[in-house]
Amino acid sequence: MGLEIVTVPCLSDNYAFLLHDSGSGQTALIDVPEAAPILEVARARDWRISEVWLTHHHDDHVQGLGEILAQFPAKVRGGAADTHRLPSLDHAHRGEDSFDFAGHAVRVIDVPGHTSGHIAFYVADAEAAFTADSLMALGCGRLFEGTAAQMWTSLNRLMSLPPETQICSGHEYTASNAKFALTIDPDNPALISREASIRATRAADGATVPSTLALELATNPFLRASDRDIRARLKMPDAPDVEVFAEIRARKDAF
Repeated sequence: MGLEIVTVPCLSDNYAFLLHDSGSGQTALIDVPEAAPILEVARARDWRISEVWLTHHHDDHVQGLGEILAQFPAKVRGGAADTHRLPSLDHAHRGEDSFDFAGHAVRVIDVPGHTSGHIAFYVADAEAAFTADSLMALGCGRLFEGTAAQMWTSLNRLMSLPPETQICSGHEYTASNAKFALTIDPDNPALISREASIRATRAADGATVPSTLALELATNPFLRASDRDIRARLKMPDAPDVEVFAEIRARKDAF
């Protein structure tokens, strides 16, 4: 379909993403932790940023926007629920909105939990979801503003996407997430294999993001609240999934 995704490391452990349509030459930037590395990548490829999509209001996802807009007259999209604390938006979206980017449908997904107004963007033609601090590689975001029930609902929305979907999340937390995951799901061969791969990737200074939804479903404990072995280890064999998820989230907070 002529779509290319470039992962851009920013700050100490953030990621931004550039989504480029080769046919039209349009480029969308998803989140703006800082401007310099994003501008460097865009200029190296001779890409002009035409749109910026913001997932949530935290500084480490928006603070570089002014510098980007000084270089490119881009349209800015973000969540309607967060218009009072996001930079000025050209388009304010609610969950399950959709919009067109260079002839490609983009679905907005409401994913509160980490923040009350967090949204994700799903681009079927790119087989990618830009999830920032909702669903993360082997993790999920801390519940700074939302509840465990809200986050569990959000994760279920993301789990319904096609398994081949690339999960383009916002941070390089995967190694520490893997250490925690093994305390919850230590006998999972897919997780054991993934943890070894993560160690090798990080030793070579490589990125572990994006992952795929299929891999997250097989290894991410925050998506596996219904797993019998995890429930047994937590001594919660008959609890509702949301309560198991809440226990996993609480253990990660204390890890």
